[in-house]
Amino acid sequence: MAGSKLAKSPGAAACGCAAHPKARKALAVDPEIKSSNMKRLRRIEGQVRGLQRLVTEDRYCADILVQISSVQEALRSVGRALMRNHLRHCASQAIRDTSPGRAEAMYEELLNLMDMHSR
Repeated sequence: MAGSKLAKSPGAAACGCAAHPKARKALAVDPEIKSSNMKRLRRIEGQVRGLQRLVTEDRYCADILVQISSVQEALRSVGRALMRNHLRHCASQAIRDTSPGRAEAMYEELLNLMDMHSR
C-alpha cells in the first residue's frame, strides 16, 4: 500500500515487484501458505485476547511475559512464511526482470525488510 510504513521509512524503495504499483498485491500466493497464515493469525488473535485478560486480572508478570514471548514467536513464524512467499514469487521475478532499476529496487526492499524483521 502506498501509505504503508515500509514506503514511508527513510531509504525505502518502492515495491520491487511493481506488479501492481497502486494496489501492491503479491504476484502469487501459495494457497496452503495463505490458509496456514490465516489459521496462525486467528490463533494469535486469541492469544492477544488472553493477554488482555491476564493484564486485566493483574496476573503474575512473569506469566504474562511468557505469553507475550509466545505471541511474538507466532508472529515471527507468519513473517517467515510471508518472506518465503515473497522471495519465491515477487522477488525472484523482479530480480530476473531486465527493466531498468527493478532488480535494484527489489534488493533495497529486501534489505529493508530484513533489517526491520531482525530487530
